[in-house]
Amino acid sequence: MIEHVRLSILLGIYGSLLTERQLEILDNYYNDDMSLTEIAEKFDISRQAVLDNVKKGEKKLLEYEEKLHILSDHESRKNKIDKIQDILSNKITQKDIDTINKLLKQID
Repeated sequence: MIEHVRLSILLGIYGSLLTERQLEILDNYYNDDMSLTEIAEKFDISRQAVLDNVKKGEKKLLEYEEKLHILSDHESRKNKIDKIQDILSNKITQKDIDTINKLLKQID
């Protein structure tokens, strides 16, 4: 997954755990595709201050994901479901049924 998109998703998951200002700056940067300069002008701060806020916010988002695993758990479940759907689209064997049962247990 492209890092920019991944951070945007993490922002959606953990954004409420950031300060209001960090959330707004990161939202402008990742979701509104504003440049550092545009954000600096909007908040009447330096471009460096925006970059510092972006870096600190990114670090916090990655720390939250490292501890809580919400996105990685979701991706893991999605991969297992995709595998089940692939199996179901073909002729099912006993091995396939065993694999499906194993994957379903892992999803729970």
